[in-house]
Amino acid sequence: MKKLSLLCLLPIFAFSNLIHAETKPLPAVLVHKVAVSDMTPTFKLVGRIQASERVNLLARVSGFLEQRHFTEGRDVEKGALLFSIEKSNYEIALKQAQADLASVRASLKNAQANLNRISQLRKRQAASQSQLDQASADRDQARAQVLKAEAGLQKAELDLSYTDIKAPFSGRIGKANFSVGDLISPESGTLATVVKINEVYVEMSVSEKLMLDARRKGIDLDNPPVAPRIILSDGSTYDSDGEFNFISPEVDTNTDTITLRATFQNPDSLLLPGEFVHVQIKRKQPEMGIMIPQSAVQRDKQGYFVLEVDEQGKVSATRVEMGRQIEGKWLVLDGLEENDRVITEGLQKVKAGTLVNAVEE
Repeated sequence: MKKLSLLCLLPIFAFSNLIHAETKPLPAVLVHKVAVSDMTPTFKLVGRIQASERVNLLARVSGFLEQRHFTEGRDVEKGALLFSIEKSNYEIALKQAQADLASVRASLKNAQANLNRISQLRKRQAASQSQLDQASADRDQARAQVLKAEAGLQKAELDLSYTDIKAPFSGRIGKANFSVGDLISPESGTLATVVKINEVYVEMSVSEKLMLDARRKGIDLDNPPVAPRIILSDGSTYDSDGEFNFISPEVDTNTDTITLRATFQNPDSLLLPGEFVHVQIKRKQPEMGIMIPQSAVQRDKQGYFVLEVDEQGKVSATRVEMGRQIEGKWLVLDGLEENDRVITEGLQKVKAGTLVNAVEE
């Protein structure tokens, strides 16, 4: 009876094992969905922002500072009046120069008339040659005095114009270093500084070795193949790309680097001279291709291959041709297409023909 009972139970055990086998979970794998991406080589450098134009305002004449016509830290237009120096002394000097010029012009007129008279007398033999020569010399001396007086007048006018200090270009003015009532002169130093910031420069240093290939191909600053982009301190990217406009003609012997300079438009004054920024340098024409994680690539005697997962969850081996490695990823030259799915984690648990539970990255 016991043997019969065991024989009766065997079908039950077999059915139970079959159910267990059918309900066993599929191995889980992590897959990467293949996409065409931008794989253009990129260089990152540190740069410092500089004003495209910067001028220290200096006094060109001496005098008391009479008025300041600007607000510190504000924008000023080209030609705007910034400082006024007391004008009284220079206005007096101008009037004196005008009077001197009028006087010597009258002397010239008289000398010319005298020369004309002596010339007529000489023709009638009523005057000697020495008298004629003296009259001619007097006329020439009077002409010289006129030229000297005209130069004095121009200098007086110029000195008077220097009492008004104006903005040489449109930009932003800094702090004033002198107050109204101070006595200033050309030796006083900087009155204030004006910088142009609607367009700024970014200077950066790059290794001479990195520039070697560019020099071999020929550097064209009129139409450079690469464009710089600024990464701001908060990690965001500046809105517009820059343009290279200067490459140092020599290598810095202390650092073995070459200085590059790029121009960036700055209409909102977001970029300020003096600050450090990260600069990303990239080719203008993007290089597109398929990049996959290195963990997805395997190799045997026949070469490189990856394990793909189809829509039904079935694994298959695909031979691939690999290119260069870029930042932890591998360029696929042939063998994969966009939207293919390759296994990146769980490779040790599966092989071709296995059904898997695929989870996309």
